[in-house]
Amino acid sequence: QVQLVESGGGLVQAGGSLRLSCAASGRTFSSYAMGWFRQAAGKEREFVAVISWSGGTTNYGDSVKGRFTISRDNGKNMVYLQMNYLKLEDTAVYYCAAASRPGMYGLGQGTYGYWGQGTQVTVSI
Repeated sequence: QVQLVESGGGLVQAGGSLRLSCAASGRTFSSYAMGWFRQAAGKEREFVAVISWSGGTTNYGDSVKGRFTISRDNGKNMVYLQMNYLKLEDTAVYYCAAASRPGMYGLGQGTYGYWGQGTQVTVSI
């Protein structure tokens, strides 16, 4: 059984920073690509960032490029999302996700077979 637990969400002022963490357990974490998605109220879940198993490849959604950074620590089974220059439109529930199988890598939700419960990020004026 794979478990992903996000933490680090909260309330932050526009222009501020926040770091999300995702703790993974239950399988060989280092073999799998990991992603972050988000879902704002009334909207569909959207891709935020993905990182390959080694950390050598990353991709970002257009709305967060240059502001967010995804990273991982395979020794600790952790994935992080550093969010800088936050905007009101970044307000959403943020989800950590793990690819369904080793070697899978993508921006679409179909790549991911395991999801955390989400952590709320609220950006205020």
